[in-house]
Amino acid sequence: MMASMSAHATPPRPSSPLDIVHLDAVLTDEEKAIRDTVRRVCDDVVEPNIVQWYESGDLPARELAREFGALGLLGMHLEGYGCAGMSAVDYGLACVELEASDSGIRSLVSVQGSLAMFAIWRFGTEEHKQEWLPRMAAGEAIGCFGLTEPDHGSDPSSMRTRARRDGTDWVLTGRKMWITNGSIADVAVVWANAGEENGGIRGFVVPTSTPGFSAPKISHKLSLRASVTSELVLDEVRLPAEAILPEVTGLKGPLSCLSEARYGILWGALGAARSSLETARRYTTERTQFGKPLAAFQLTQAKLAHMSTELQLGLLLALHLGRLKDSVGLRPEQVSVGKYNNVTKSIEICRTSRTLLGANGISGEFPIMRHANNLESVLTYEGTAEMHALVIGQALTGVQAFR
Repeated sequence: MMASMSAHATPPRPSSPLDIVHLDAVLTDEEKAIRDTVRRVCDDVVEPNIVQWYESGDLPARELAREFGALGLLGMHLEGYGCAGMSAVDYGLACVELEASDSGIRSLVSVQGSLAMFAIWRFGTEEHKQEWLPRMAAGEAIGCFGLTEPDHGSDPSSMRTRARRDGTDWVLTGRKMWITNGSIADVAVVWANAGEENGGIRGFVVPTSTPGFSAPKISHKLSLRASVTSELVLDEVRLPAEAILPEVTGLKGPLSCLSEARYGILWGALGAARSSLETARRYTTERTQFGKPLAAFQLTQAKLAHMSTELQLGLLLALHLGRLKDSVGLRPEQVSVGKYNNVTKSIEICRTSRTLLGANGISGEFPIMRHANNLESVLTYEGTAEMHALVIGQALTGVQAFR
């Protein structure tokens, strides 16, 4: 009887033409409420200004951080210390909405919560947590995460930044590159080689007011323009013994933080794709050529169908990984599958959406080219597509091919 009733029932129609598979049906009311709340804030605070911020290459990051902090978005998936303690799926849905406005906006939240705050929350002392996490969760203090170096991106084990002992103090010397939030940060989590006798790669909590620390802003970017990107310069930065993150040694520390950030990215990139696809869908229904809407042409519908299918598959993958993270946790190669697939497919969606707008696709009047440019950075940071392919390849074959 149940099977018969199910077979003859009329399924509910999804609320959005982009949700053909009705993903909303498997989200809880709380998850949908969080998603909708973040969307409203982005519509009110970000959307009216994002084109200007992108074109000027600037971002009122401190003001936005306070706005997002009041909403509970900063470190929202962490427990205690003023953090909201929400689920991984909640956080992922928020990332989609943030990046639907701009990748730089999601990067601000991601670096704050999944890199800087997570490192302190997971590996710091109780004093570190009490000092920094409540203020960072509220958006009153900004954090950055210093791992990538000018000559060492995909190979962090070869980093040149050094930490040496001087009495009970630590002294840090080196440079970090492409650091989001760097020049506005109040605290930097910096990874340095402390020598084998001290555990190799170690993390340090560095107040940016410490003498010898500077963070010149990187300009002339053609991607992620609505984001603060900096170099970190550590010139004999002297720190007390308690500045070190005591709960981890080696590359396990920074790589586990990167897994947290990559998880947000595998959701967030789909927001840029969704925004581009919706722009193309709407444009092709309104734009008339040869006496009929562009959407009436078979090739147009084929492109829209392909993009829609890839977007929905990416969202289903993200949701599965989010449920898995909330229940049993994620392995690094599972996160790599998500970032590798969803970012590459999102770039493809943005580029194809651009073709449906013709020359208008490159105009700042529409968000597509901005999203496509931003995703070129997203493709590279937190692990390039090539590196994630090798992580997946190692999981498949048992053979490491990194070197």
